[in-house]
Order: sequence, then C-alpha cells, then structure tokens
Amino acid sequence: MPRVRHKLLTCSPGCPVEGVLHLIDGKWKGVILYHLLDGTMRFNEIRRRLTSVTQRMLTKQLRELEADGLVERTVFAVVPPRVDYCLTPRGRSLKPVIMAMKLWGDEHIVLQAAS
Repeated sequence: MPRVRHKLLTCSPGCPVEGVLHLIDGKWKGVILYHLLDGTMRFNEIRRRLTSVTQRMLTKQLRELEADGLVERTVFAVVPPRVDYCLTPRGRSLKPVIMAMKLWGDEHIVLQAAS
C-alpha cells in the first residue's frame, strides 16, 4: 500500500470527498492525471502538454502523485536518462472522476466564458 501523505480524515461524512481533493489538489495534478489516462509518458512529453508549468513544479506534483500511489515512475539506466510515468491501478481508478470533471468543464466552462 502506498504511503499516504495526508492525515486520516474521519471528521464528518464529507471527509471522503475532502480526502480525494487532498490527493488531487494543486493546479496541475488533475491535468497530469488526465494526460496519463492516454498511457505512459516521459517527463518532457508531459511538460510539453502543460505549457505553463515549470520543470520544478511538474517534478513536485509528479513526486506527490507518486508518493500517494497514483503514478508510477520508472527510471531507465541509459544515457541520456529516461524516466517514464504511468498511472498505477489506484490512479486509473480515478478515471471516472477525471472524465466527469472534463465533461462538466466542457459543458459549463464554455458557457461561463460566453456569458
């Protein structure tokens, strides 16, 4: 079982929602998870898709996702170094959540921008 970075949330019926939000909090985590739904990607492939993210922030967000057991990092001993990222089974289990957010955004963000 992956190490959970966040405290145990047992305060109220809303805490499971709070727990999920803690796992995918941050400006980039949801977007990283969305792109990794397509399959394994290298660091620079992810960075090219997230044009506004800094290398430092992307590294930080990927490490947190890895620590929470949502992303797997594979390092290959080659020159130049190669690092691949993919979703773990736990990360893939978030697909319905990520896709629901995408669908909601498709329907509501465009409408908000048009008004």
